[in-house]
Amino acid sequence: MTKELITVEDPGDPRLADYTDLTDVQLRRRREPAEGLFIAEGEKVVRRALGAGYAMRSMLLTPKWVETMRDVIEEVSAPVYTVAPEVAERVTGYHVHRGALASMHRKPLPAPADLLADARRVVVLEAVNDHTNIGALFRSAAALGMDAVLLSPDCADPLYRRSVKVSMGAVLQVPWTRLEAWPGDIAALREAGYVTAALALDEESIDLAELVARRPPRLALILGSEGKGLRPSTIAAADVSVRIPMSAGVDSLNVAAAAAVAFYATGPAAR
Repeated sequence: MTKELITVEDPGDPRLADYTDLTDVQLRRRREPAEGLFIAEGEKVVRRALGAGYAMRSMLLTPKWVETMRDVIEEVSAPVYTVAPEVAERVTGYHVHRGALASMHRKPLPAPADLLADARRVVVLEAVNDHTNIGALFRSAAALGMDAVLLSPDCADPLYRRSVKVSMGAVLQVPWTRLEAWPGDIAALREAGYVTAALALDEESIDLAELVARRPPRLALILGSEGKGLRPSTIAAADVSVRIPMSAGVDSLNVAAAAAVAFYATGPAAR
């Protein structure tokens, strides 16, 4: 039996409330975690969210995407709303190029100790608040075999729509959680057997190649915010500070680019 779709013509319909004002970053950053939801945009990301075990609240489709998403429509028990493209734009605040949006339930975040117990290489992010960088970091973490991502309390939300989109759904696959007492949590990393390596332009920083040569059995790479980098207190608390050698007078890389270099250099394929 084919599932009945719900056609909505009024952009103010309360059933579409999950999708309103998606371009209002400040509003969505507050609202989504508080309401326990996030938005998956595009066919691939919606499928990956379901594949990763996230439950759907509802789905919003423009008509031309109905057949493409037919198998998903029949699989989920959540309501599926169809709207004209102009209605979708009025609801969300932008032209929905990919034509398929889903509101998903968030999962409870695991305890940091649970992630650290079985991991070998983790990345810790301090005050990284650009959603594009968060998405790119997660994509690199997935591609280059990082076991988990831990975020300081002031990092951006990995499940914000832009982060999920840039990561191509990797934020739904790489285990992650938030730390509660940063940078005090560095002590917990050390107690769990991790060498904590802060990527920083510090006078005492060692070359990344030297860190790789040491072959620490468990490694936590710590990266800081886009503009200021890591806080001095964080660098001081880490076991070692590490730099990536630069040429042509360039002093540093974007945090997402630096992370990808460090992930690759410290990974099994590079040893």
